[in-house]
Amino acid sequence: MHIIENITIIGGFDKKGNPEIITELIVNKGEIIGIVGPTGSGKSQLISDIEQLAQFDTSSKRQILINGKTPSYELRNNPRKKMVAQLSQNMNFVADMTVTEFLTLHAKCRGKSINDVGKIITLANELTGEPIKQNDNLTILSGGQSRALMVADVAIISESPIVLIDEIENAGIKKYEALELLSGQGKIVLVVTHDPVLALTSQKRIFMKNGAMQGIIFSTVEERIASEKLNIIDKNMLVLREKVRAGETITNINF
Repeated sequence: MHIIENITIIGGFDKKGNPEIITELIVNKGEIIGIVGPTGSGKSQLISDIEQLAQFDTSSKRQILINGKTPSYELRNNPRKKMVAQLSQNMNFVADMTVTEFLTLHAKCRGKSINDVGKIITLANELTGEPIKQNDNLTILSGGQSRALMVADVAIISESPIVLIDEIENAGIKKYEALELLSGQGKIVLVVTHDPVLALTSQKRIFMKNGAMQGIIFSTVEERIASEKLNIIDKNMLVLREKVRAGETITNINF
C-alpha cells in the first residue's frame, strides 16, 4: 500500500464560483480533522473530493495531493489500491455470514493474519454497549454493533490510510474512543459532524459555508477540557440507552 505522510487539499470554488478562502490545507497522518458547518454548506462535497482524490474534475474544482504530489491514474482508479475507507451513519451488513467468517475473509483478502480476528472483535466490543459474539450473523447486528465492528476492522485490517467519517452522531458507539483508535493507527481521519463531542475531539476543524472552506479553527485547551467532559456524558448516555433498550427502569442518573 502506498505510504501516506499527508494529503493536501487545494482550494477550489464556492457555489457562486468565488475562490475558496482556504487555498491550501495539509493534513498529516495521525491527525483528526473535523468538518463542520450548516446543512448544505458543502461538507459532503469536500469528503467526496477527498475520496475521489479530485483533480479539478469535480463541481468544486478542488485538487487533492498525496505527499505533495498528484496521485497517479492507477492510484485513483484501481480498487485494489483504494486509499480511502468511509464510515457513514447508515451502515448495515447484507452478507449472510458470521462475524468471524467475514473478518477472516477480509483478513485473507488483505494478506493479514487471521489471528487479528479475535483482536478486532475485542476492540469492537470496547466501542459498543452491545456485545458482539464471534458466531453472530452479520445481518442481525444493530447499527451500533455494525459501526463498532467496521471501525475496528478499518483500524486493524484495512490498509486504507485515509478514513472519512460522515455524521455518526447517533452511532451507538463510544465516539471519542473510536476516533482515538483510528488515529492511533497512523491514519488520516476526517469527520463530518454536527456533534460537539466529535468536533471538539479533533485537532482542528474546517468550517464550511456556501460550498467552500471558509476557515480553519484550531482546538484550544478549553475545548480539549470540554471534550473530555462531554465524552463522560456521552459514555453515560450510551449506558442509559442500553438499559432503556433492555427494558430496565432508570432509578438513578448521576453524570
